[in-house]
Amino acid sequence: MATVAAATAAAETRAPLLAPWPNGSAIERIEGQEVTFPSASPFSPEDFADLAQAPKVAARATLFMPPGRHKPGSLPAVIMLHGSGGVLWAREMTYSRQLAAMGVAALVIDVFAARRELGMGFVDRLLNITESMMIADAYAGLHYLAERHPGIDPARVALIGFSYGGMASMYAMNARFAAQLGKGRRFAGHVAFYAPCIARFSDPRTTGAPLLYLYGTEDILIDRARCDEFAADLRKGSSAVEIVVYQGAPHQWDGGWGRRKIGRTMHACRLQVERDGTVRDLNTYLPMSAPFLRKVILGLCAIGPPYPIGADEAVREKSNRDLGRFLARVFGRAD
Repeated sequence: MATVAAATAAAETRAPLLAPWPNGSAIERIEGQEVTFPSASPFSPEDFADLAQAPKVAARATLFMPPGRHKPGSLPAVIMLHGSGGVLWAREMTYSRQLAAMGVAALVIDVFAARRELGMGFVDRLLNITESMMIADAYAGLHYLAERHPGIDPARVALIGFSYGGMASMYAMNARFAAQLGKGRRFAGHVAFYAPCIARFSDPRTTGAPLLYLYGTEDILIDRARCDEFAADLRKGSSAVEIVVYQGAPHQWDGGWGRRKIGRTMHACRLQVERDGTVRDLNTYLPMSAPFLRKVILGLCAIGPPYPIGADEAVREKSNRDLGRFLARVFGRAD
């Protein structure tokens, strides 16, 4: 049963997240600290089973802590995973300062920065720096917060991902992955901003944590039917899923860019994550187990037209409200 102190702390967590988010001068005083922590570079989920054999890496991130002194275990936190364009000032670095101003610690992981030797250009990064590496960094970040920052409650840490990182956030819900990488720890909630729904899991069991999925009707990168299938799998696996749709919103409405088209849509790509972690391309039946095979598989299926991106502050206000409401619910549990 919740104590009075816990209930009060939960209410204090909820209130700022449900109010309009701070901006401008209200977040200018929030400064981040560059940090590193041990992680690894597993190419595929099948490598999670023996992570000690994967190349070691010092994960790089920026930590934003709420101002003031904090009692042990008093702070909720989020870990953020960027999109294929990397960490953006208008997106991850702004959300993190806003959340810190509202009393939520934020760890922004730069998955690309820790692996520059694997790829500097856009295409090379996507071929060599995989979603599995993002997931490994996310769980390494969870361990780092739990072990190095006593003010943070490790039971109240949510994982938020954008596009490429959003896929990693959804995949990190898998129960097998959490058992292999979390070692008894899991995320309290998962958020995916405009993440393509490409892979499905033979074993849909999840950690039980809920997912908030956000996308816009003008985002042609998103195949709603396939996202509904993925959501149904997650629900079958024991997670609640909420899908929020923004009318007229393109991809990356919070990235700070003006309207333009980038990349390629991937509706022809169909991947299956098998029970042993092998990622199987259902078009060629090849395993996506090495950079060359990944290049072949994606080269054959990532053939759709470019998709539009563009900043939309009105949509961002709505997604702030929806994200705040979700985090308030996840963090505000007093029991």
